[in-house]
Amino acid sequence: MKQIKTTYNRILEVSDDAKQITLPDGRYYQRNGEYYPSVTYVLSYYPKGKFFEDWLKKVGYSADHIVRKAGEEGTQVHEMIEAYLNGEEMNFLEYGRPMYPPHVWQMFLRFVDWWEEYKPTLIEAEVHLFSDELKVAGTCDLVCEINGELWIIDFKTSNHLQTTYDLQAAMYAKCFEECFGKKVDRTGILWLKSSKRKAAKGKMQGKGWEMYESSRSIEENLEIYRTVRTLFDLENPNHKPAFTQFRTSAKRDL
Repeated sequence: MKQIKTTYNRILEVSDDAKQITLPDGRYYQRNGEYYPSVTYVLSYYPKGKFFEDWLKKVGYSADHIVRKAGEEGTQVHEMIEAYLNGEEMNFLEYGRPMYPPHVWQMFLRFVDWWEEYKPTLIEAEVHLFSDELKVAGTCDLVCEINGELWIIDFKTSNHLQTTYDLQAAMYAKCFEECFGKKVDRTGILWLKSSKRKAAKGKMQGKGWEMYESSRSIEENLEIYRTVRTLFDLENPNHKPAFTQFRTSAKRDL
């Protein structure tokens, strides 16, 4: 079996005769023969809260469609940012036609606004991280240096900031230190759908974006994560992804 890594960080195992593909559940990462759940999968067990319950009642059966559409837009913004960081020229128009939905392009430009204003030193982008201590893995959006400080930054395109974002960034800081032996100074959420309308003195923000930092320390957020992990392990005693197999071709008999 050979493996093909795609841009959306999932592994396709292709049989030697190329007639069958095995697609594992994307919520797990494989490490040294073990399966580690992703940070975001573990954090899906964090209580959603009253705001989510009220929203669910309001949108009803449309919830799945709304969440899926928002996820697709977020993925698109992340891929655009990754291409930009890799040195590619990004263009809204190609042969006079829009390549992206205007609101998606604008979220990308908010990232560019932040990048050009603060000029971070790029360390890693879309880097796979893991913790053998906590048996978890994930993909961090950005590791960079700003004014001599090492930052872990996650990009968010959601309508609201959530507590799980604090825990996610803290876990990436923990994983980065374990993987690279370097202590992270600060973690932040670059929120690309903020209500901010202009820059403000002493704050990292601009029109439509802001850098959010948790009021809790990295260690405090790690403790909360460990509590959520206890609930996750209780409901998922056997950590192993589900696998889907399918043929690569089909032809009707004549």
